Amino acid sequence: MAEEKATAAGFFSQNAVVSALRDTYLSFSERREALGLSNPGTVENIAREVQKDVFLTNFMFTGLRADLTKAFSVAPLFQVSHAFSMGSQGLPPYTFAALFGTSKVFLQGNIDNDGQLSARANYRWNNAFVTKTNAQIAPGPGQAMLQLDNDYTGKDFTASLKSLNPSFLDGGLTGIFIGSYLQSLTPSLAVGLEAIWQRSALNAGPETAISYCAKYKGSNWIASAQLQEQGALSTSYWRRLSEKVEAGVDLNLQAASGMGGRGGGLMGGGSRKEGTTTLGAKYDFRASTFRAQVDSSGKLSCLLEKRVAPVVQLTFAGELDQFKQQAKIGLAVSIEAAGDDLVEQQEKAAGSTAPPPPF
Repeated sequence: MAEEKATAAGFFSQNAVVSALRDTYLSFSERREALGLSNPGTVENIAREVQKDVFLTNFMFTGLRADLTKAFSVAPLFQVSHAFSMGSQGLPPYTFAALFGTSKVFLQGNIDNDGQLSARANYRWNNAFVTKTNAQIAPGPGQAMLQLDNDYTGKDFTASLKSLNPSFLDGGLTGIFIGSYLQSLTPSLAVGLEAIWQRSALNAGPETAISYCAKYKGSNWIASAQLQEQGALSTSYWRRLSEKVEAGVDLNLQAASGMGGRGGGLMGGGSRKEGTTTLGAKYDFRASTFRAQVDSSGKLSCLLEKRVAPVVQLTFAGELDQFKQQAKIGLAVSIEAAGDDLVEQQEKAAGSTAPPPPF
């Protein structure tokens, strides 16, 4: 047995073809290393600086809201929170949440007064590979959701595979599967693609779609674009105007029929021609952050986050729809409670070289 293994190892080490392929791969790797390329991020977050940092879409709310958070530990991270809301659209009156995180594991669970449960479980296999799981269970039929994400972060690329409600229970594969790859070509330019395969039921045929994207990073600005083969185009531009001021613009154009053509389904839809442009800005002050945005549909929105005390933060949100003559406002207070020993834990965590939890 040992002699057979030695023979096989000798074949791979002395074979001319294998040696040539190995030398070619090593030469290519050395040239890539010499370019000094950095990781470009993911296709899903290709416009993160505009859509998630500057725009207030993910922060907008209406009505009254109060968040009470109690932190018990920093390393490992462990905290619980109680969220109350009144007169809000989309937010339940009460939600309890708890989270736990280490350098390898991140766990989070939420449950509201209606019994809707959502949970996240992320695991870091190594410094490059992370698996993320997101599950939701709600009262009533057809309200369950399961999402599995696998992200591999290389030195100059990111590969992701996502599945939404995958199932073999009906005798075949159903669900939505999304694969994406983003590669840095130069220190400033990255290109990638995203492929979608979905099948809602066995009696319906599968539907596919492919989109292409590019991202260019300057000294103080970032531009990105994503084009779907059906004709939808999304572009964004982010710029840092000063140390505390950022601005961004996002353009979405749709000039083709929905994905899937005949099948309709989740990605289906009729022919439509429309476009939306959104312009936003973000101002960071010493103890507050102000965001404002306006879009071509006539909506003007603003959000102010003000820390009035080390553990108390006030948030004001407002939206005015010029065309529909509608106005929405929201007011929230957030209180963070922590013990005296957490300060020492934070100081120790700041000097630690351990990676943060895989959020």
